[in-house]
Amino acid sequence: MLLRNRTVTPTERAWIKRTARLAGGLYLAIVPFTAFGILYVPSVLVVRGDAAATARNIMASEWLFRSGIVSHLVGQIIFVFLALALYQLLAPVNKNHAVLMVALALLGVPIAVVNEVNHLAALRLLSGADYLQPLTSVQLQALAMLFLDLRESGILVAQVFWGLWLVPLGYLVMRSGFLPGLLGILVIVAGGGYLVDVVVAILFPTIDVTIGLFTFVGELLFPLWLLFKGVNVEHWQRLRMTGTGDTP
Repeated sequence: MLLRNRTVTPTERAWIKRTARLAGGLYLAIVPFTAFGILYVPSVLVVRGDAAATARNIMASEWLFRSGIVSHLVGQIIFVFLALALYQLLAPVNKNHAVLMVALALLGVPIAVVNEVNHLAALRLLSGADYLQPLTSVQLQALAMLFLDLRESGILVAQVFWGLWLVPLGYLVMRSGFLPGLLGILVIVAGGGYLVDVVVAILFPTIDVTIGLFTFVGELLFPLWLLFKGVNVEHWQRLRMTGTGDTP
């Protein structure tokens, strides 16, 4: 009973609120970096079905192409710290599920990071290096396009984990009691959208439908809530001190 009734100290309250704001800020910070590297740069430079035009665009805007690579890598680095911040915040709910959340989140990071080698390979093929002289320009452009396509496939593989980690995250939010349960449901829906997109893209490649564009709302509302509303500090502290969160 002493633990249940213990008052949250100002220092503890500040730490909890700071952790929530940090997690929300990191989550939102990922958005511009990943959107720039994954969506904007390819949409500007890559011309579907036209390797020659794509090659010209890349070489004419090489800095933009390279900045897209850097932007995506920065987004993945932020993602690592986001996962750790969310673990600090949600571990009192259920430590095993929090560990699962972090594991699934971090599994996607090396895939996404190494996948950028495909972009670097495409750039190398178009660089005009002496050792590439035996290949014709048409062959080089076709190979560069192949690596660009492989990069998209790599993103698809990473997206499996980008969807999976949201399931335990959403569950933890739902069961927390110090965050609105609806946010957790929306986060799980967002994860399901990503997974459906992966399955459709692999099994039905001719179908051009992206469910994630309609189910991502939870991934926007959740960090906004953390950043501006925070958590119920007293309930969070009670879970941490008494261990009354979910048990395996």
